[in-house]
Amino acid sequence: MTQQAIRRGLIQAFNNSTYTATVLLLEATSAALTNVPVANHIDGTSALATGYCLVFFADANNLLDGVVIAVYANGSNGLPALPPGRVVFFPGFQEVNASIINAGSVLTITPTGNGAIPTGALGVVYKAFITSPTVGASINIYPHGASDPNYQSVGNVQVANQFANGGGIVQLDSTGKLDIKANGGNCTTTLYTHGYVF
Repeated sequence: MTQQAIRRGLIQAFNNSTYTATVLLLEATSAALTNVPVANHIDGTSALATGYCLVFFADANNLLDGVVIAVYANGSNGLPALPPGRVVFFPGFQEVNASIINAGSVLTITPTGNGAIPTGALGVVYKAFITSPTVGASINIYPHGASDPNYQSVGNVQVANQFANGGGIVQLDSTGKLDIKANGGNCTTTLYTHGYVF
């Protein structure tokens, strides 16, 4: 019966096009394994050079038959900082349901409280609908406390009491909050999130 083994290694490089890595096994510090397949749940933002990994060998005597199955922090230094911009999608979640925001007023919400968006998320993917009795009404969506004209807007209702909608990605503030401000008239607002940026 073939003996299996799991060995610790140090990732030296990750090749996204072939989904393989160069790994230095910690037991053999003078030679690295090249073209080691990497499990599909690991990507280039987590298979970072200098990070530790676990390599599974179906045959402990065949070092050419391994696969990287996990990556993790390298001691107290940890992994290099992950680059921002990883987007995670989930089924749409209604954050605001037909809430009336008076003209010039701001509604502050915390999308990170819904369970799908983790603390530390940098932004959210959203879809918003508004209606207003005032032609030209709109909403601005922006990080809590920021300057509202510098971010997202939805609206300019063309006909009184009809809908305008839009979507996009908007930043969250450092506490995971965003603001929605009504402009030009009272806006009945519905907002969904369906993803986040980490």
